[in-house]
Amino acid sequence: MESVILEFDYYIYLYIWSFVLLYPNIFGVCLKDKGVIVKRFLYKDIREHLSAKQISLIIGARQVGKTTLLKQLESELNEGNKIVHYFSLEDKEILDLLDKNAKNLLQLIYKPNKTERVYVLIDEIQYLKDPSNFLKYHYDTYLDQIKFIVTGSSSFYIDKKFKDSLAGRKRIFELPTLSLKEVLHFKGEDKLVSFLNSNTAPLLYTNKIKEYFYEYLIYGGYPEVVLNDSKNEKKLILKEIRDSYAKKDAVESKLLHHNLYLHLMKLLAGRTGNLLNINSLTADIQLDNKTIDHYLWVMRKSFHIHYLVPFYKNISSELRKMPKIFFADLGMRNSLINNFSSIGLREDRGAVLENYIFILFKNKYNLENIRYWRVQTKNEIDFIIKTDSNEQFAYEVKFNRKGFSMAKYKNFTNNYPDIPLNCIDLDSAISFQI
Repeated sequence: MESVILEFDYYIYLYIWSFVLLYPNIFGVCLKDKGVIVKRFLYKDIREHLSAKQISLIIGARQVGKTTLLKQLESELNEGNKIVHYFSLEDKEILDLLDKNAKNLLQLIYKPNKTERVYVLIDEIQYLKDPSNFLKYHYDTYLDQIKFIVTGSSSFYIDKKFKDSLAGRKRIFELPTLSLKEVLHFKGEDKLVSFLNSNTAPLLYTNKIKEYFYEYLIYGGYPEVVLNDSKNEKKLILKEIRDSYAKKDAVESKLLHHNLYLHLMKLLAGRTGNLLNINSLTADIQLDNKTIDHYLWVMRKSFHIHYLVPFYKNISSELRKMPKIFFADLGMRNSLINNFSSIGLREDRGAVLENYIFILFKNKYNLENIRYWRVQTKNEIDFIIKTDSNEQFAYEVKFNRKGFSMAKYKNFTNNYPDIPLNCIDLDSAISFQI
């Protein structure tokens, strides 16, 4: 009889705990407090690449979680009884040692033999004077014995310091700020993830997703911002990220005027989704075209902004046309203009929604497969998408669907009858299927 009661209690316990895991917010349970480690979605791809001989190079803006991801990989490898070493090149002693001679790495790690594999995790690899030759030497010398997983925060280092000598020896993984799906995951709302952009969510779930969506439009996806429940703290964290970015970008890329660099970022934030006019920026900021162009290059390589180039049948024409500017993170963008008003009260709500859709598409497709369409009469389509299967779709973003009329886009539909055109508004942004 006692064993029957114990068995009954055991199943009751399993039932209750399963319910808590499915609905943690009802009980005020934080999954992280229960020892469940929340991982970025990219973690799975990088983990699968551990078996490859290629160097795994993780790039992305500062404070998006690259170090955390690297530490999680270290922990998992240790649990699997692998030989693993982690280094941060913000440690000056280690940096100086490795800069003196690439072979000095063997003073810091377990020297592998032909039957063993050592995993070497290096954070902020770009601080090496010549990271390309450092990695090439060890890759070519210890191809089967050492696996490198390294991170870098600014891709202008990748362009300048990672030469063609690493061609075929590395695979690049870009880690952006959290997507809305990842925000749901980090908040313990995994039951909602599959319903985002599925058009199948029950009303109760849709309303819950909207709460996170509206907050995401204002505060973006930096992990530290997402995990802080205080709106005031979110603003302060974003300001700190914004200001430290401008300073570090200026110092590391040797810009002459970091205050003007920040000022330029603020100007661009106010022109989100607009055509990039260098001459207009030159007049506004009192810098020459060459300097402005260099500042913009640094912003792009530091993962602050992205260019969206136009869609044309004639590729040579496409390359001559002005790109549109979008920000990599909405929280950063809103911090730059110091506007954290709710989405319905904003004058720039259309631009915010368009930038969100850009981020959504960029996370799904390669940037090269996203375009905008515009003709001299200023008729414009916000996004032309080319899928992996070479299908094409056009999307116009309107905050309110009432502002969309198919008749306004006859120029496009007549010229491109095979590309279906759809409208995305605030209500459909979380339900339309990508």
